[in-house]
Amino acid sequence: MAWDWGYAFSVLPDLLRALLVTIEITVLGSLLALALGLVIAMVRRARIPVLDQVVWAVVEFVRSTPLLVQVFFLFFVLPRFGIVLGAFVVGVIGLGVHYATYTSEAYRAGIEAVPVAQWEAAAALSLPRGRTWTGVILPQAIPRVLPALGNFVISMFKEVPLLLGIGVVEVVNKAKELSSDTFRPLEPYTIAGVLFLVLSYPASLLVRRLERRRAAV
Repeated sequence: MAWDWGYAFSVLPDLLRALLVTIEITVLGSLLALALGLVIAMVRRARIPVLDQVVWAVVEFVRSTPLLVQVFFLFFVLPRFGIVLGAFVVGVIGLGVHYATYTSEAYRAGIEAVPVAQWEAAAALSLPRGRTWTGVILPQAIPRVLPALGNFVISMFKEVPLLLGIGVVEVVNKAKELSSDTFRPLEPYTIAGVLFLVLSYPASLLVRRLERRRAAV
């Protein structure tokens, strides 16, 4: 099957619109993962009896089960309990919660890397707990883990195509639809792959640059 530039240009607008959906899910899912992961890390750090064990169990369960199974559960099983969520919302929640369990470990590593003397100094100054976190600990911990968080966001971007299983019309699903309609899979799938490469490769380079800067500090 020869490459058809006319057909490629005709399907490009549809694929770009679907790419926008992919980006939206990645951005919203990343915000959820970064925020929820930080909350989980702080709760684990507090070591509250029972709550710490419950959070640990949930994190281990989510990390030990496939993302696709979790997405299917949210989309197909929750409606049986009266909770109906749209495919887009399920995609954001599924990706966000799944990756929050990974970002929480990155945050936890950054928090534990803060010297004990910083905690002691904050206690000696009688700083409120909230001020200790926002003014002393997190400003030191988060920069340490930015490269790891960046890698998780890139991984999330490349996992969005899994959502075609619940009907989210992201770029790979749109390529599938176009190839099914015209029986020409070469152009849609190739363009979808190139679009992923165009976005993910520069992001990977940026993460590597952050890693080098952290190593040089």
